[in-house]
Amino acid sequence: MATRKKRQKTKVKFELSRSGIGSIGIVCFCIFLWMFIFGVWAGQSLLKPSDPVVTGFKAGSVQQEQPVIHLEEKKKIKP
Repeated sequence: MATRKKRQKTKVKFELSRSGIGSIGIVCFCIFLWMFIFGVWAGQSLLKPSDPVVTGFKAGSVQQEQPVIHLEEKKKIKP
């Protein structure tokens, strides 16, 4: 009888030098930096109001100065 030969499993092995590991680190840093900058830009555009705030008067249109009214603090009486 013929005997079956067992197939050997092929193992995949990666070897990197120090410069290879350093270059992968630099690439990952650049990707994360790009994601951070893109996130800040997207966040600013989402938080920005769509319509400008209108105050109702133009600069320089106030002619008369009105006095500042100071309110005096009154103590609250507890019942």
